[in-house]
Amino acid sequence: MSLGEFDLIERFFLRADGQGPRRAVVGNGDDCAVLALSPGMHMAVSTDTLVEGRHFLSTVNPTRLGHKCLAVNLSDLAACGAKPMAFTLALTLPRVDAPWLGSFAKGLLDLADAHGCELIGGDTTAGPLAIGITVMGEVPMGQALLRSGAKPGDDIWVSGEPGEARLALETFRGTLSPGLDAPTFDAVRLAMECPVPRVALGLGLRGLATAAIDVSDGLLGDLGHILKRSRVGCSLFVDALPRSRHVAARAPDTQLDCILAGGDDYELVFTAARPARERLLALSANLGLRLSRIGHIEVEPGLRLWQGDADQVAPTQALANRWASFDHFKEAP
Repeated sequence: MSLGEFDLIERFFLRADGQGPRRAVVGNGDDCAVLALSPGMHMAVSTDTLVEGRHFLSTVNPTRLGHKCLAVNLSDLAACGAKPMAFTLALTLPRVDAPWLGSFAKGLLDLADAHGCELIGGDTTAGPLAIGITVMGEVPMGQALLRSGAKPGDDIWVSGEPGEARLALETFRGTLSPGLDAPTFDAVRLAMECPVPRVALGLGLRGLATAAIDVSDGLLGDLGHILKRSRVGCSLFVDALPRSRHVAARAPDTQLDCILAGGDDYELVFTAARPARERLLALSANLGLRLSRIGHIEVEPGLRLWQGDADQVAPTQALANRWASFDHFKEAP
């Protein structure tokens, strides 16, 4: 039996009573959803689109794809310090494939349920495979983490161990030499296809971080957005960059390529005043999440990368050329 548009929505994405979170006054199934914010809260909203062949391969497991397309949006909320509330789904499909849709919906809704984030509406249409999600969260008035608050003297921190997703991507591209063994490839492929949105960290950074952004397009490029919006510069230290055992096993130049320009990690880069160090280390221990202090904010514009105490790896423009942020309308780094 073929499924039409509304049959598809009802079968795979309309939750029965008692299934999933219930935050909306009016949810999925009407012309508009209606949300009520808690007193003293602002709404945070973010949108991302994932396109087959650009953001994911046609061979990706649909359960992982469902997870990732919501995870990248939840990561934006995390960078803002916002608690997830709800999301909409715009799904463009080349055809109706019931097994694929069942797996995709499972990955999507399992992650949504884990974060109390309700699917409240969206759209389906025919065309090349693309997934557009708009996510909504709430944050106390005046406590949203922004890109514009970094101050000279602030520390620069990064969560987790960026770079593994880049190892997986280069393996798919066939450019990594020597190649990865099967267990290592499976591990880094999981990091690329099933990222963990740092929502709990984002909530914990309220009142501690002065600025924040998630690492979606490369650590240097994304940190550059903080520098631009805050009108500051910074120094980063190569020896302080966190390395997973998989990244650390590669040649030094490959390590830096993965960590500084890898993207697709969805870790958080943030700044914080020096007196916050002990509280951030306590937050790290409480979450069981590595937080690494990798540099500091300076008055002089630009980004400086240092090896050891005094050896500058490259001037600002050379850094920008080598480890440029991913741009959808330019060649990938």
